[in-house]
Amino acid sequence: MEADWEFDVGGDSPLIEAYWLGLVDLRAHPERVSEIRECRDLPGLSDVLLKLNAAESAVWTSKTDVFFPEAIDPYEMNASADEAGAAIACYVDLLPRAHRAWSDQRRAEEYCRRLCARLADQPLRCCRVDIAVRRAAVAEAYELGATAYATACGSTAVEARQRLSECLLAFAATVAE
Repeated sequence: MEADWEFDVGGDSPLIEAYWLGLVDLRAHPERVSEIRECRDLPGLSDVLLKLNAAESAVWTSKTDVFFPEAIDPYEMNASADEAGAAIACYVDLLPRAHRAWSDQRRAEEYCRRLCARLADQPLRCCRVDIAVRRAAVAEAYELGATAYATACGSTAVEARQRLSECLLAFAATVAE
């Protein structure tokens, strides 16, 4: 699997709103996962979110979305041109479960480097994960969080969806290690 990360913490960068109005807190209420619309749109996303929000997970999720990228580079996804006929993507906002676990950029960088190295060991093609470390508004304070973007392609939309599900499941398992 292709994987990379970056800092996106500048003044005009997106901010992760941890406790946004539509939050379904799966840490406290995993049974509410079916209320998340994106889980109906993408097979396997429910399992991914439950794993990422499990008590033993180092992170929790605050928001997710499924979308269709305007363009992809097959080379960046280890795919041939024929395998890149359709693409789908998903993002998940992640926050460390331990308060201030990513208290500085150095800690967040170490976490992202280790995670990307483990993801690169996954034998998956036609997909990638990009992690953007961002500022996060958590309980009236600013901390660091991350937005993980998973993108997959396939020769058909059905194949792209299946590959994205596999990519997200591998991502969740790697985060849980």
